[in-house]
Amino acid sequence: MIAKLRGIIDTIGNDYCIIDVNGVGYLVSASSKTLGKLTQGQETSLLTEMVVREDSLSLFGFADAWEKEWFLTLTKVQGVGAKVCLSILSVLSPTQLSQAIGAQDKTSFCRASGVGPKLAARIVTELKDKIVTIPIGVSANLDEAVEDVPTVAVLPKDTDYSKSEDVISALVNLGYQRLEAYRAVSKVVNENPEAAVPTLIRLALKEFAQKEF
Repeated sequence: MIAKLRGIIDTIGNDYCIIDVNGVGYLVSASSKTLGKLTQGQETSLLTEMVVREDSLSLFGFADAWEKEWFLTLTKVQGVGAKVCLSILSVLSPTQLSQAIGAQDKTSFCRASGVGPKLAARIVTELKDKIVTIPIGVSANLDEAVEDVPTVAVLPKDTDYSKSEDVISALVNLGYQRLEAYRAVSKVVNENPEAAVPTLIRLALKEFAQKEF
């Protein structure tokens, strides 16, 4: 099992790169977000996951541990193969993935090539209780410590979801996108867990005005 590669970036393609490790070129498939962080001719380090099938052996690369964990989590959903998973990771960052699943926002997943409405619905349904996070201070890239892993705005586990959904629905009816409504509601519910629906709507609208989420 190859868990990590360090070498010189020889080639960068649309969905892959070739890493030269002591004269041996490894073809590594990766998301566009990871490929965008690479520079041809420079040394880099990627976390990797090997996928073995009867007729192929493929290597997938990740800029950090958070992206790799999402890859492993997404591929457990029926219909989400490795290629579709990279397509999702190309349009949604780990933070955005966590928020989209928490918000049950199927539209965000439909932006990825190969993901239709039915598959998007399956993803958000099956993963709604499996939001992937990495604690602050844990190294994502094995070469350097991570000091600013984003804090993901999600609802507390003991949240009254029917109340939160009422607030989100009200904001959506006012013209806000579901994902941005979820972010605002997550923030105000975390800060005001006992507040009633009208109060939460008012506080969420205040957050939109201040853009503090």
